[in-house]
Amino acid sequence: MSQECVSVNKDGVLTVAAEQPTCMTAMLPSDYPQNHAANLLCLPNGDLLCVWFAGTQEGVADISILCARLQAGSNRWDAPVRLSDDPTRSEQNPVLFLDPKGTLWLLWTAQVSGNQDTAIVRYRQSQDGGISWGEIATLIDDPGTFIRQPIVVLPSGRWLLPVFYCTVPAGEKWVGHYDTSGVHISDDEGKTWRKVDVPDSLGCVHMCITPLHDGRLIALFRSRWADAIYQSFSDDEGLTWCPPVATALPNNNSSIQVTTLHNGDLALVYNPMSAAGATERRRSLYDEIEDDSGAQEPEMGTGRSAFWGAPRAPMSLAISKDNGQSWQTICHLDEGDGYCMTNNSQQRLNREFSYPTVTQGPDGALHIAYTYFRQAIKYVRYPVTDNHA
Repeated sequence: MSQECVSVNKDGVLTVAAEQPTCMTAMLPSDYPQNHAANLLCLPNGDLLCVWFAGTQEGVADISILCARLQAGSNRWDAPVRLSDDPTRSEQNPVLFLDPKGTLWLLWTAQVSGNQDTAIVRYRQSQDGGISWGEIATLIDDPGTFIRQPIVVLPSGRWLLPVFYCTVPAGEKWVGHYDTSGVHISDDEGKTWRKVDVPDSLGCVHMCITPLHDGRLIALFRSRWADAIYQSFSDDEGLTWCPPVATALPNNNSSIQVTTLHNGDLALVYNPMSAAGATERRRSLYDEIEDDSGAQEPEMGTGRSAFWGAPRAPMSLAISKDNGQSWQTICHLDEGDGYCMTNNSQQRLNREFSYPTVTQGPDGALHIAYTYFRQAIKYVRYPVTDNHA
């Protein structure tokens, strides 16, 4: 692949997409070289919030959480506000959650360097729709607990927070070989939590839970093996899950997100790519982060190991009308070579489209955001027609 250097204009202005005239797009404003892992939330007043992490490079301690707002009726995203700043940890993977009583939650991970096995989960709360925020506190202090997807509230009032566990044998460095998934459950509005494991979930991470119209829950997973999107179901409100099984959808060891539409269909944003399409492979996600802990990176290529470096493109939207049994690709939101062999945004070599977030607004339109070249968060407003829903 070429080593082309590309710069991105991050002015936050909504414009008509040249390739899809029915869509509006914007590059969210940011003064940081790296911007990654967006999450969107529609507020009751019509505002749209987006959170992501930004700094020089993932795994470095200057990575913090940003939050930007698209005010109702505006054609430009406001400048982002920094909501975390721990000088000792890389703070990543923020998610937003508006609870039934109107409290807005921001959750994110905080880890030492590139060692995801040191991650804990922190949170802040807002009572005014994200205008002001309370103190930072710790939600989960078990090292190695990571999040990527938001809390789901069930009709019974139960809260489900999907997590994944980054673990390594003693003396080894985390590279993702041993990751598994679980769910933290609260039946008292977040005051206390208990956890359940997803059985046989080795290599399945970024669990994204969404309800089906028949009362079951479906969860889709990113695969560390970069082979396929995996799925699991629960018919008892998340207390137990069937072992994840591979779907026909490819996965490149990069994040996905699925949501249930107003009509019961499922909308998925993902990269239809796997390790089978990779001609190059970087050693690990954090091989560019200095680490003086003395831990050794395990040998790869023996047994099943996490696959890093598969192209992260195109970024695509798919719809399922049958509870995830089959999927129809609606469009490619962005296309390119998906080059992601480097995690250094200061060199501006990375050309990935990754880590999507998708939610449906009250008017039926889909709001989508994702990482663009590791330099910016791209926002897309996609109108859903009768043919797509």
